[in-house]
Amino acid sequence: MQLVVARIGRAHGIKGEVTVEVRTDEPESRLAPGAVLATDPASAGPLTIATGRVHSGRLLLRFEGVADRNGAEALRNTLLIADVDPEEMPEDEDEYYDHQLIDLDVVTEDGTEVGRITEISHLPSQDLFIVERPDGSEVLIPFVEEIVSEIDLDEQKAVITPPPGLIDDRAEIASARDEAADASARDEDEGA
Repeated sequence: MQLVVARIGRAHGIKGEVTVEVRTDEPESRLAPGAVLATDPASAGPLTIATGRVHSGRLLLRFEGVADRNGAEALRNTLLIADVDPEEMPEDEDEYYDHQLIDLDVVTEDGTEVGRITEISHLPSQDLFIVERPDGSEVLIPFVEEIVSEIDLDEQKAVITPPPGLIDDRAEIASARDEAADASARDEDEGA
């Protein structure tokens, strides 16, 4: 099985280093020197990592055969793909690979069907499940502990506790204006 582990960003310096947007929870093993990675587009690779270091909180990589800024810049936006055994599990029991989550049924704690996970979107602040509902519409579910209460790979389901408005139109909207309007209506009722 192939997993996207990073996306190459801009060139850094003049010696062929690039910044990378890490898309794996195991960068120390997947993006280590000596690792050979497939690429998307395939014409850019395969790439072998020559060196890696962290600079100002960003991972910088240099690849064998890429010795200058022009070569590094030519790799910008290339996806780095690692071959992973489909039976391999992440080290932490609360972590999952995307392929384990795709096609899981999403249900609320009371068993109400929400839909099926069709994609995982990896954002800087959190991951999102993109869930296709039975009517064909999509809903975005933040993959956070407060909302996703259980992942059951044996039962092929994700159990969620959605806040009001996440999967339905019954959002509770409270504001000072609403409270003022309610108070004004009460005053009018009492005065009449």
